[in-house]
This record gives sequence, C-alpha cells and structure tokens, in this order.
Amino acid sequence: MFRTLYAKLATGLALLLVAIGLLYAVISTTATRHALQELNQQLNRNLAQTLVADRDLVREGRLNEEALKETFNLYMDINPGIEIYLLDLDGNILSFSADPAKIKRKRVSLAPIRAFLTMEHPYPLLGDDPRSHDRQKAFSVTPVPSAGNANGYLYVVLRGEQFDSAENMVRDSFFVRMSGFAVAISLGVGLLAGLVAFRLLTRRLQRLAGAMEAFEQGGFTNVPAGAAGEAGKGDEIDRLGHSFQAMAARIGDQIEQLKGQDELRRRLVAQISHDLRTPLAAMRGYVESLQMKGDALSAEQRAEFLDAALRQGQQLSHMVAELFELASLDARERMPERIAFAPAELAHDVAQKYRLRAEKAGISIEVRSHDALPFVRGDIGMTERVFDNLLDNAIGHTPEGGRIEIALAVAGGGVETRVCNSGAAIGDEDLAHLFEPFYRGEGGAPGRRHAGLGLAIARRIMELQGGDIRAENVANQGVAFTFTLPLD
Repeated sequence: MFRTLYAKLATGLALLLVAIGLLYAVISTTATRHALQELNQQLNRNLAQTLVADRDLVREGRLNEEALKETFNLYMDINPGIEIYLLDLDGNILSFSADPAKIKRKRVSLAPIRAFLTMEHPYPLLGDDPRSHDRQKAFSVTPVPSAGNANGYLYVVLRGEQFDSAENMVRDSFFVRMSGFAVAISLGVGLLAGLVAFRLLTRRLQRLAGAMEAFEQGGFTNVPAGAAGEAGKGDEIDRLGHSFQAMAARIGDQIEQLKGQDELRRRLVAQISHDLRTPLAAMRGYVESLQMKGDALSAEQRAEFLDAALRQGQQLSHMVAELFELASLDARERMPERIAFAPAELAHDVAQKYRLRAEKAGISIEVRSHDALPFVRGDIGMTERVFDNLLDNAIGHTPEGGRIEIALAVAGGGVETRVCNSGAAIGDEDLAHLFEPFYRGEGGAPGRRHAGLGLAIARRIMELQGGDIRAENVANQGVAFTFTLPLD
C-alpha cells in the first residue's frame, strides 16, 4: 500500500492535517481559557473590595458576621458563578458560600493573595480552588476588616462550580459543534486539495518511472519517447526527465558502439589469426624442409631456406609489434608528450632515413617547405612514427622510377604535411576503409605483404595529438596522405 510515492505523500498529508487539527484545538482551547480568565479577573478585580463596601460587612472596625452570612446566601442565589470564602491571616478557611460537601481544602496558599494585593504579577493570577486539591482559578481578594487592620481575607473565586457547569454546557452547544465541523470540513477540503495536487505531481513521476522500467526491460536500447520536456524548461521533474532521456540516448549509443566494437573485435581476432598463421606456416615449412632434406640440399639452398624463414620471422615480429602498438594506443596507455618543435626539420630527418632504401627501389624523395614555417605542438616520437608509416607505405606502393614528395605548409590553425607518391590511384571503396585495422587494398609492390596496421596506427596517433589525417587521389600525381598538427 505504501510502496508508491503518492500513497506515502497522501498518508503524510493526512497525518499532518490531523496533527494540525489537534494542535489547533489544544491551542485555541488553552488560549480561550487563558483569555477568559484574564478578562474575568480584570473585570472583577475589585469585586471582593466592593462586596465589603456595598454589603456593609465591616462595622466599627470589625467584620459583621451576620451581614457576611446574608451575603453568602444572597450571592449563591444571584450570582452562582462565584464562590466567597472568609480566610484568616494564615489562609485557613473560616466560612464559605459553597456546598460544604464539595470543599476539599482547609486552607489556601497565601502567595497568590499577596501577589494580587501588591500587583506583582500580570493577569491572570491564579489561586487555589478550595473545591480541588490541585486546581487553580482566577480570584479577587481584599483584607478585612481593612488593609491597615487586617484580621483575614475575603477570598472570591470568580469561576465557581456553577460557572464550570455552564462552561461545559456551552462547549456542547450548537455553535461549538458547528465550529468543530467547520474546522473538520476545512481540513478535509485541504486534504482533498492536497491529494489532487500530489496526484498531478506524482503522475509525471510515475510516467518517468514507467519509462525507466521500459528502458531497462528493453535491454537499455529502446530510448523512451515523451519522458521529458525541453532542456532548460519546466520544473525539476521536467529537467529530470530530460536528463534521463539524454542519458538513455547516450547509453543506447554506447551499447550500439560496444556491439560494433565487439563485432570488430571478433573480425580482428579472425584476421589476426589468419595473418599470423601465414608467416608461421611459411616458417614451419622452411624449417621442416631443412630438417627433412637438409643432407640432400646444397649450401646455397640451405642458406636460401634460412633466409626465407628469417624473413617470415621478421615479418611476424613486425606484425606483432604493430598489433601491440595499436592496442596500446587504443587503450591510451601511451599518451603524447606535447612540446613545440619544427616540423620541417623532422620531415628532412625522416626523409634522409628512408632515402637509401628509396634509391635502391629507384624512387626519389623530395621535401618542400617554406623557410618561415612556424613551430607546431605535438609528440616528436609519435609524429615521426606517422612519417615512418606513411613513407613505408609510399615506398611500397610507388613503382620504380617514381617519386615521393613531402610538402609542408600553414593551413588554418596548424601545419599541414602532405606525403604524395606517384603510384596508382586508390579506388573509392578502398579510400573509405583505408585507415581501418587489417584493411588491405589492391596494389602495392609485388610480393610485399603487410598487416594493414600502419595507417590505423597513424590515425590513432593523430587523434591523440588533436590533429587529423586523410587520404585522397591527386590527378596525374597519385595518392596523397595529409596530416595536420596544431600550431604552438
């Protein structure tokens, strides 16, 4: 029953209104009684003194006992709401106008009487009620026969037994009952209005909770629609719904990306297995041939077999090294240490490193750059790795007599480095997948085999350095690979 937010809010509101009603009843009853006592005592403050003067209770400096008895009898008939007591100087009750069977005290405390006579305390000032052991009531008192010659006190309880009975009857009157009904109806209307308001508020939360459950049951892929308003508008519930919808969309996209990456991982594992199996099988074949036919082979044949096995081992080692390098870049285990450097100097150094190999293949390498080329910010080692991969790829795809050109120029907010070779153009379908791991397009040097990781590594490096890399066919020139590094 109390599992829903609406039920909890409704129960809390009902308990709150009941507590408010009880608190109101207690406070109003207490305040009313206090106000009546204060008003009654202020209006009848001099009642005891007036009784002494009007009823001629003091004659020749002494208390008139007969007049006091007549006063008792008279006021019991005329004003039964008060009770009159004659006290001695110690507070002992000498005589009274009340029913003797109901008198519980023999004396009353003198402290309130003294405070009343000296006006030390504000109204209402309560004194002992002789008809109760612990109850106190408003009173009026005066010394008798006089203040200067006091032999006792005339003590008047302003709310006597008859007054209490009348008050109890008033509490049960139609007006009091109607007041109680009015308060109860007001609280009931407030409860109903609160329930309606809570329903309107929790209805959107229920829709949002339903959308979350549907999103969970749908495998975190079906993004719920209509769960929220526009961003930055509405109240907290609308903003919460919008945030959930954005989060659900992002989770859905990430799940789809993970599925795509998982599919790519399976393809990569299959491709790796195939690529590693080929040099391993070749190495095994050469070694087995040497083992089985070693005595029948000439020294030249054995050397040829060993050279072939060594080449396959080197190729296998290169493939494994590239594979680990790509995995390290993808996992961001290697992060670039960016410093300012001159890209033209790096380009000349790398070109010089590959110049001998290019000359053996009948290929020329040329570097062109402006004299006032600005510095760039990046990782020198990683950028050199990009150069290595592009030049290695260019040499492998450039025919004998061809040329490789490295051109550097300022473009936008960085320095653009272009490596162009005069080989055959790349098909549009191959261009779209050129930087994917293990992708190998058509063409290349005869007999040259590679794992298709060099360009993928180059792209990862450029992404980590905040640059980019792209490939395009250049009319009458071949293929150009261009990467850009930001200016320092």
